[in-house]
Amino acid sequence: MKDKEELLKLIVSACEERKAENCIVLNMENLTPIASYFLICHGNSERQVQAIARAIKEAALENGFDVASMEGYEQARWILIDLNEIVCHVFHRDERLYYNLERLWGDAEQIQVGENN
Repeated sequence: MKDKEELLKLIVSACEERKAENCIVLNMENLTPIASYFLICHGNSERQVQAIARAIKEAALENGFDVASMEGYEQARWILIDLNEIVCHVFHRDERLYYNLERLWGDAEQIQVGENN
């Protein structure tokens, strides 16, 4: 199995290529068995949210990583991409403010990633 840190770098890069905003990673390893990391970012339109999600999925598949599932793509308000060790939450800006996963998982260590912070 490929390295989850390698996958993390790939998906952060994919997010940046599509101009995702406020991309953060939460270390979930000691908080939940769901995933090792949550990646959270947002776009400012439904089209941008879909483009970010598509870029994440394509980057993972092209590099030999499994995509367990992707939900919410059609509505493009909150797209969840399950990459097994990493769960990506690609929000529309308004939904991100409303759900505020960063506060919900406030105990998680935030890992600074990428250039667009």
